[in-house]
Amino acid sequence: MRWMLHACNGLLGGFVAITAGCSVVEPWAAVFCGFNAAWVLIGFNILALKLQFDDPLEAAQLHGGPCGLLMGGKWGLLGAQVVELLANVYWVGATMGPLFYILNKLRILRMDRDEEIAGIDISSHGGYAYVQSEENGHARFRGDYTLMEDEQS
Repeated sequence: MRWMLHACNGLLGGFVAITAGCSVVEPWAAVFCGFNAAWVLIGFNILALKLQFDDPLEAAQLHGGPCGLLMGGKWGLLGAQVVELLANVYWVGATMGPLFYILNKLRILRMDRDEEIAGIDISSHGGYAYVQSEENGHARFRGDYTLMEDEQS
């Protein structure tokens, strides 16, 4: 079912790419923007994998890239969109940076390593959120995970 996530994110990526300049972009150019946005999203997904970025829904890659801001509106809106991008980066950094710093210092920003590896569905809720089976090598419960971990070592 991972293909469904990619398909939905591809559609959303096209929408994000064209939204900024939808009032000034011709329909053929909107299709072109959406097509290019899909490739940019694929590139961001590959980069996130290489950087070991923890985002299973690909939300940061989908909404965090500047592609949607910079593709619409031809060159007339480019300056305004760059200013908007920089203002958003500054605002989020100034407001969320201190919050995440404090949460990190209090050690409540992340779970411990064992829970992270097993998955919070197992450690906090006692099972997977998605249907899995032993045939494809996924543990259904925390105890199953630790047994599989012991077998591998």
